[in-house]
Amino acid sequence: MSARKPSMDESDATPSGDDVAMSSGLLLPGGQVDAQAIVDAAARARELGLDGEDDEELRRVRFEIRRDLDKRLDKYLTGRISFLSRTQLQKLIDEGGVLVNERLPKSSTKLNAGDVVEVVVPAPPSKDIQPEDIPLAVMHEDEHIIVLNKQADIIVHPARSHIKGTMLSALAYHFRHRSASGGNLSTVGTEFARPGVVHRLDRDTTGCIVFAKQDEAHWKLGHAFEHRRVEKRYVALVHGKVEPIVDTLDYPIGPHPSREKGLREKQVVRHDELGKPCLTIARVLEWYRTNGNDTVTTGVHSPWYSLIELELKTGRTHQIRVHMSHSLHPIVGDDMYGGRVFTTSDGRDMMHRQALHAAMLGFEHPITGTKLEFTAPLRDDMIEVVRWLRAHAQWQHLDAPGVRVRFDVLVPSTNRVDTL
Repeated sequence: MSARKPSMDESDATPSGDDVAMSSGLLLPGGQVDAQAIVDAAARARELGLDGEDDEELRRVRFEIRRDLDKRLDKYLTGRISFLSRTQLQKLIDEGGVLVNERLPKSSTKLNAGDVVEVVVPAPPSKDIQPEDIPLAVMHEDEHIIVLNKQADIIVHPARSHIKGTMLSALAYHFRHRSASGGNLSTVGTEFARPGVVHRLDRDTTGCIVFAKQDEAHWKLGHAFEHRRVEKRYVALVHGKVEPIVDTLDYPIGPHPSREKGLREKQVVRHDELGKPCLTIARVLEWYRTNGNDTVTTGVHSPWYSLIELELKTGRTHQIRVHMSHSLHPIVGDDMYGGRVFTTSDGRDMMHRQALHAAMLGFEHPITGTKLEFTAPLRDDMIEVVRWLRAHAQWQHLDAPGVRVRFDVLVPSTNRVDTL
C-alpha cells in the first residue's frame, strides 16, 4: 500500500528561498522539513501495517528549484533537513534515497533552475535510550571506552522502526547494573540518538566494536577512524576456493541502479561517476573441500569453502560483501549478495546470516595513548560451522603473508593438523 503523491496545487507549504515544496504537510513555513511530521508519518505507516520501503511515499519530500544555485546537493539538503548531518545526507544520497529529475545523483551534483529533488526522509529516531537487559560480551572497559564482541541480529543504534533492542539499550542497562567502572555513553551524537557511537557494524555482522563513554574520548577516537589510524581485520567464510592466497580487490562501489523494492539498499561494483574507489586485501586462512567436483572453485555450487581475513583500505557500505560477491566468492549466508545458507552433508542448515566477523581492532587509547589490540573469537554459529568443516571435510591451514588474526584466538581449542 502506498500513498498518492500530492500535486503542486495541493501543497499547503510554500517555503521561501530557491525552491517550491511539492509535498503536503511535511514542511515548516520556512521550507525546512518538519521532523515531527516525519515521525508522525512513520507512526501512521505502522498503524496502516506498512514497513520498510512500503512506507516511503508517506515520507517523500519534493522540491522544485526556482533558479540556478551555486550549491552542491548535499549542502542544499542540510539547509532543508536540519535533523540530519551532512554525512548522513551524503550516505542517504549514496544509498539511493535522493533523486534529482528521477535519476540518482551524486552528493556534489549542482542544482539548476527547474530541477526536481525528491527525498525519502528517514524518520528521526527517539533520542531517549531505554535500558534493556541484553547480554553483552565485554572485551575491555574503563572509564573512557568499552570494547565489545558484538552478537548477531542486533543493530547498533535506534533507526527508523528499530527503536528497541539495540546495542545502545543494552549498554545503558550494562552501565546501570553491571559495569564495574560505571559511567555512561558520551553525549556526542545524542541529537541523532547515537550517543557514544564511533563506528558501526551491520546488523548480522559480529565482532569487535568500540563505544566512547566520554566526549573527549569520542572526538579523539572519531578522528582516528576518520584518518585511518585504526587497524581493522575481518574474517569471512566464503563459497569457493579463494586464489591466490593474497589478493587485492580494487573495484569501485556505488548504489544499485535499480529503484525496485529489495535493491535500494544494495551496493554494486560501478565503473561510472557514481562508483567510489574501494580497496580490500583478502588473505586465505584455511581451505575446506567437501564432496563434489573439486575443479569447480568459484560460486555457491563449488564444494570448496575458504576462511579468509580481510583488510579494508577504504570503508564503503557493504564493501566486503560486494567485493567477495563480485569475485564469485559470496559470503556464506549472505542472501543479499548471492550467498547460500551452509548445509551439512546430512541436510542440517547452519549460518542463517552472513558469515562475517570483525575479528581484530587495534588503536591507541584516546586518553592514555596506550596501544590496544583486540581479537574477538568467532560467535557460536560461525565457530560451529568451522569446526564442522574441520571434522567432516578435507582442509588445509595456510600461512598467507600479512595475516594478523591469530587462529587459536579466533577459534579456541581447535586441532590444527592439516588434511589436504
